[in-house]
Amino acid sequence: MNSNTLGRLYKDGEIIIKQGEIGDCFYVIQEGTVEVIDESGESEVIITELGETEFFGEMGLFEKDVRSCTVRAKGEAKILTMDKISLYKTIRQDPSLAFRMLEKMSHRLRETTKIIRK
Repeated sequence: MNSNTLGRLYKDGEIIIKQGEIGDCFYVIQEGTVEVIDESGESEVIITELGETEFFGEMGLFEKDVRSCTVRAKGEAKILTMDKISLYKTIRQDPSLAFRMLEKMSHRLRETTKIIRK
């Protein structure tokens, strides 16, 4: 793991966000991999894995609601946390970031819709 990045290092299996908790920030994976897990049923279901440069928890910036999934480190993972103010500052410096986020969120919504229709 690169020690020159600002993010926090999570150990294998460590919970980064917990389904049902209130969120007000989002996370960018600087290094490593995380698992996105649905814990609403009797057993956990791994929905997807995310890797370097991907993000999660973004709905916490736009809605005052609980986290829809749990996210945990799969192996060591270095994660950068951003609140709404930090995100706005970053988007002002690089407006294409907002487009890339919307593009990714749209893709996730499309994939979820495919799953529901099965």
